[in-house]
Amino acid sequence: MNVTRVFDILPYQATHFPKADMFSTKVDRSWVAYSTSEVINIVNHVSLGLIHLGLEKNEKVAIISFNRPEWNFIDYGVQQVGAISVPIYPTITEEDFKYILTDAEVKFIFVANAELYEKIKRASAAIGSIQKIFTFDVIEGASHWTSVKELGEKENIHRLTPYKDAVTPDDLLTLIYTSGTTGNPKGVMLTHHNLLSNVKACTPLMPIDHTHKALSFLPLCHVYERMMSYLYTSIGASIYYAESIDTISENLKEIHPNMFVTVPRLLEKVYDKIYAKGQELTGIKRMLFFWALNLGLKYEPHQKQGAWYNFQLKLANKLIFNKWREALGGDVKAIVSGGAALQPRLARVFMAAQITILEGYGLTETSPVIAVNHVEKENNMIGTVGPLIEGVEVKIAADGEILTRGPHVMKGYYNKPDLTAEAIDADGWFHTGDIGTFIHHKFLKITDRKKEIFKTSGGKYIAPQQMENKFKESVVIEQVMVCGEGEKFPVALVVPDFAQLREYCKFKEIPYTTNEDMITHLEIIQKIEKEINELNENFAQYERVKKIKLMPKLWSVESGELTPTLKLKRKNITQNNKHLIDALYENKV
Repeated sequence: MNVTRVFDILPYQATHFPKADMFSTKVDRSWVAYSTSEVINIVNHVSLGLIHLGLEKNEKVAIISFNRPEWNFIDYGVQQVGAISVPIYPTITEEDFKYILTDAEVKFIFVANAELYEKIKRASAAIGSIQKIFTFDVIEGASHWTSVKELGEKENIHRLTPYKDAVTPDDLLTLIYTSGTTGNPKGVMLTHHNLLSNVKACTPLMPIDHTHKALSFLPLCHVYERMMSYLYTSIGASIYYAESIDTISENLKEIHPNMFVTVPRLLEKVYDKIYAKGQELTGIKRMLFFWALNLGLKYEPHQKQGAWYNFQLKLANKLIFNKWREALGGDVKAIVSGGAALQPRLARVFMAAQITILEGYGLTETSPVIAVNHVEKENNMIGTVGPLIEGVEVKIAADGEILTRGPHVMKGYYNKPDLTAEAIDADGWFHTGDIGTFIHHKFLKITDRKKEIFKTSGGKYIAPQQMENKFKESVVIEQVMVCGEGEKFPVALVVPDFAQLREYCKFKEIPYTTNEDMITHLEIIQKIEKEINELNENFAQYERVKKIKLMPKLWSVESGELTPTLKLKRKNITQNNKHLIDALYENKV
């Protein structure tokens, strides 16, 4: 693929596999498609319109929107001018918006809707660099994004050529601000070469081609979905944008995608929903459901389990698991999971159901992929993030930290040379902050975050993430945080799955009025304690959680307790609940 800048992907697709449905989105209950030629035409006019407005090379343009074709129009349009896009999560606080827009010295902003428009107007009011805000939705009193395109339509297309020619592979493509679990966000500087090195290394691993469709719903402002968008476009796969996170099930059945990428939380939700439906069954149907599920939980791609197991699994796929595949659209070649650790049992049961799960690993700073499991069984190991991708080096430091080097590693953190020097050493190794090891000298396994490991008063080290992932295997546990730095033993704050508990209360005839009321009932506390104690058996004696406190509300991005990528902000959760944690050690709760 003779592509050296990301925007070169557009003419590459036009030459090799022009699409009638390059990007598709739902408008007024109908799918609207943009062809390759339409997209290129729009992008060129956006670039020319931005030039007309005075955008120059290396100036910044913010995009704040959920996934939709307009996101791409602006992204590619900005690239062709040699300017730098600053994608921002729509869900962050006004304070974070102010910080990012100021730090990046943003000139123009494109936002999705009226709610974001008002929020950004307030956040950007005192920022001198910002010249104009445009919207994707038509909003009274706001400048619509098409006004930029219309300005470009009046320009000569040849005016764009010198701008595109001036962009080099080592030029900055984007500034992506990592949410971070502590402190202000950091602007990760990624070049065209960074992203394209990832695209090219992942291309041979793709189970789909130009005849297939991909569903997109993870935020494009995150490097994970964004790199995949470039990858889909480079191989000619059509991209369909889900209407929202709540309509994914419906959209899957409508478009029958062949691939999508997700985070483990969504797969957990799918599994929990399937499990809940199974519990509602009676008689022979219930027996068959749990027979199939138990077979799936024993699945191991690298072990021969005998003719009897294989026969039963084939039958389970025909009778039970076929409905799982239908729920995902019926023609999924693979689902890629990243962003957090995937529970091995989920990979096991989905793969037993002939739904290929490819768990991978990477960071914003690494463009993002470092390693990923492959479709073929010999290169796929459950419980690991797979083999390294081509061109990427990894070594494990003396303390277990994963270090990586290669064309995927960022240029550094914007305006933060000191933090850049901390992250990338003199030999070019990027320090990921993750602890890991290699299995069979081939498969990378992540065991925890370096900064999250804590030590008990007895001098024992606890890796909380690994434990939390195990506890979330319980269908009645939604979120959990293990803590105990400097204490005799670990404890946990537990947010139950209230939908499951409501069913349990109904079955056990436990009266309650609110979630807060529900978790005060002794039967409910004992139910969760029993689940924790059973899962505790997977850990050493010193690791086991001795006490728990049930929490009445989900931790969220809005509450400041989760990052936009849904990682726990441990410091915030600890500060917000210090009295509860202290009380666990004082026998008061």
